[in-house]
Amino acid sequence: MSLHWNLAVLILLLTPTSFLHPSSSHLPSLLCAHALPTSPPVTRPRILIINEGPDDDYKDYDDDHSSPPSVPSITKSTFILHQEPPKPCKYNPCMEDQQPCAQLSEQTGCLCPGVSRADQRPHAPLLKGLVPVRGKVEVQWCAPSSVVSKYRVMVEGRAALEFGEALRRGLVESLDIGDNVCVEAVNKAGHSVPSETSCMQYEPAESSSHGVMAWVIGGGVAFIILLSLAAVILWKRKACRKTTSDTPNGLGNPSYSTEGPL
Repeated sequence: MSLHWNLAVLILLLTPTSFLHPSSSHLPSLLCAHALPTSPPVTRPRILIINEGPDDDYKDYDDDHSSPPSVPSITKSTFILHQEPPKPCKYNPCMEDQQPCAQLSEQTGCLCPGVSRADQRPHAPLLKGLVPVRGKVEVQWCAPSSVVSKYRVMVEGRAALEFGEALRRGLVESLDIGDNVCVEAVNKAGHSVPSETSCMQYEPAESSSHGVMAWVIGGGVAFIILLSLAAVILWKRKACRKTTSDTPNGLGNPSYSTEGPL
C-alpha cells in the first residue's frame, strides 16, 4: 500500500508542472505530435508565359503576382498591293470624231498628254499631208496639245476655210504646184503661230513621177545617141582599113618584079 501511495503522490506532483509548462522539453514527443497537427507543404503551380516578340523569350512567373504581365500582341505584317502605274490613254490626235481624252481619263484612269489652258493660245497643229482627191486637195493634220475650238486652213491668195474641233482633214480647191498651205488652231485666247510643222508646199506625187519619167526618157535618148555615134566611128575605121589594104601603091614583095625574078 505504501508503494502505491508513493506513486500517486508523485503523479500529483508532476501533473501541475506539465500543464503549467506545456512547451517544456520534458514533454513526450508523442504529445507534441498530437497537439500540433501538421499539413502537407503547399506546392504553388508555375505559370509559363510565352512572349511572341522578336526574340521569342520565355519567362516564368509565380502565381503570387497580383496579375500576370501583359502579353504583347503578335505583330502582323501588312501587305500593300502595289498598283500598276497609270498608262497613257489610247488617244490618237490624228484621228477625227473620237472620244475626248479627258473623258477617257475619267472612265479608265489613264493619262492624257499635257494640255495647255484654255486662256492660252494653242500650239500649232501638225500638217500631215496634202493628198489630191477627185480634182481637189485633202488637207490632213493632227491636233496639238491645247484646247482648240476650231481649225483654219489657209492658202496663199485665198480666203481661210474653217473646220470643227473634232475634224482632222478638210477639202480645198485644186492647188498649183508650189502653193503654200498652213493649218491654224483657234480658241478664245487666239490662234496658233504658223511654223515649219504646220505649213507645207503643195507638190503632188504625179508631178514628181512625171519628172522621174522625163529623166528616164532623156537618159534613154542620150544613150541611144552615144551608141549611134560609136557605131558610126567603128564603121568609118573599118572602111579606112579596107581601103588601105586594096590600094595598088603598096610595097609588095621585093623578090619579084614585073619582068620576072631578080
